[in-house]
Amino acid sequence: MTASVADQLRQILQHRIMVLDGAMGTSIQGYPLEEEDFRKGYFEEHPRPLKGNNDLLSLTRPDIIEEIHDSFFEVGCDFACTNAFSGTTIAQADYALESAVYDINYQSAQCARRSADRWTEKTPDQPRFVVGCLGPTNRTASISPDVNDPGKRLVTFDGLVTAYKQAAEALIDGGVDAIMVETVFDTLNAKAAVFAVLLIKQERQLDIPLMVSGTITDASGRTLSGQTAEAFWISLAHGELFSIGLNCALGADEILPHISTLDKHATCFVSAHPNAGLPNEFGEYDQSPEQMAELVRPFLADGHVNIIGGCCGTTPAHLKAIKALADEYSPRLLPAQRKEVADV
Repeated sequence: MTASVADQLRQILQHRIMVLDGAMGTSIQGYPLEEEDFRKGYFEEHPRPLKGNNDLLSLTRPDIIEEIHDSFFEVGCDFACTNAFSGTTIAQADYALESAVYDINYQSAQCARRSADRWTEKTPDQPRFVVGCLGPTNRTASISPDVNDPGKRLVTFDGLVTAYKQAAEALIDGGVDAIMVETVFDTLNAKAAVFAVLLIKQERQLDIPLMVSGTITDASGRTLSGQTAEAFWISLAHGELFSIGLNCALGADEILPHISTLDKHATCFVSAHPNAGLPNEFGEYDQSPEQMAELVRPFLADGHVNIIGGCCGTTPAHLKAIKALADEYSPRLLPAQRKEVADV
């Protein structure tokens, strides 16, 4: 009987820290793209401007997206995250492209799948995997957009479930190995995404790993919807999670205390993919690969994580430094493993 991808990943994570890729948006900014690059072959007649809707490049410029995936695999990353951060009907409504959501997610998964398969063939001792990304959307189910109307919402829980389910089904059809609900600023949104994926797992009888990664938005140590890292874990612990972690918003040094909290409480694997510091006044990230690696070191040396990577501002050079560091350390022990060690 062939082991599932989930079992394969669990086996690898017993032995080493695995590495997520870096920033897709930062990488895309390195290409001189124009409006036509976002339309080519699909959206030539679309009435609205599309430049900046990076998810569309999985359809119109798959060569660029695969090249970016290749660049991260080349430096040793284990996971490629799909170029589908805004791949829901809710987010794509800003461009009147709700009808393109299935294709966006399917083709984003296919770009990453082709790259991962190429690199697995090159390095069979280090198989590569594809993580299908479900971004937070541009709506929040917990917070009113109007201070004068606290009960007002621009999205419902059921609406989020529907949108996330459509996106996740397309990612799975496209060949992803895992699903990650990422950059969670509102836990109620994340609950809708988790519920949607659990529905798919039940309907399709799938053992697909479900990863969740939240974002601490400021020095308060809380998500935008007001939760601490511990509360974030408690709110989602029911979701049969493969991993829980944090990404974006802060640099490694600011995220570390909150990752330490997740390490203390989470019964699943723990992940972290911080930014390369904070952006400067021009929105650029100045932290060098060497600087970021040293800030990431405590995550690994102190045994806080099983999966490490990079978010905004992180390039293949950053991930190369992080991968070299990850290879120096052992992965975080799950609570059950810690008990076994303590009992010996």
